[in-house]
Amino acid sequence: MGSINDPKQYKKNIKAFHPKTNYFVSCLKAFIVGGFICLIGECIEKFYLAFTDFNQNTVGNPTVATLILISSLLTGFGVYDKFGQFAGAGTLVPVTGFANSITSAALEHKSEGVVLGIATNLFKLAGAVIVFGVVSAAVFGIIRLTINNLLG
Repeated sequence: MGSINDPKQYKKNIKAFHPKTNYFVSCLKAFIVGGFICLIGECIEKFYLAFTDFNQNTVGNPTVATLILISSLLTGFGVYDKFGQFAGAGTLVPVTGFANSITSAALEHKSEGVVLGIATNLFKLAGAVIVFGVVSAAVFGIIRLTINNLLG
């Protein structure tokens, strides 16, 4: 018989109270919602290509910026969070999920002021993502350079 503080006993005791997760349904919802967000991105891209001077090489940046703007606005109005609760990972994977997390952090700490509240907490999350992106890009760049030099 394990003690109250025994982690194995604790996991065994609480297992009966955990809701059963239907992984197939969760994956299906994530796939459909994530695909729908990407479809919206494709529609925005086609709009920019048809009605602006952007071409296939330059249309990506305004498309991503528009998706970020839409996600931030929906987060501000409380819509994106409800959508995310339904869809799960489907809303986290596209760039809209990152925009949602940044906007949520800013909104959560706005009462502390612009600098100490919004800016500080906004960059706590963004900073980690940016650092990881830069470091991983550098590592993969070095690996690619090494492979290219070895293969000639």
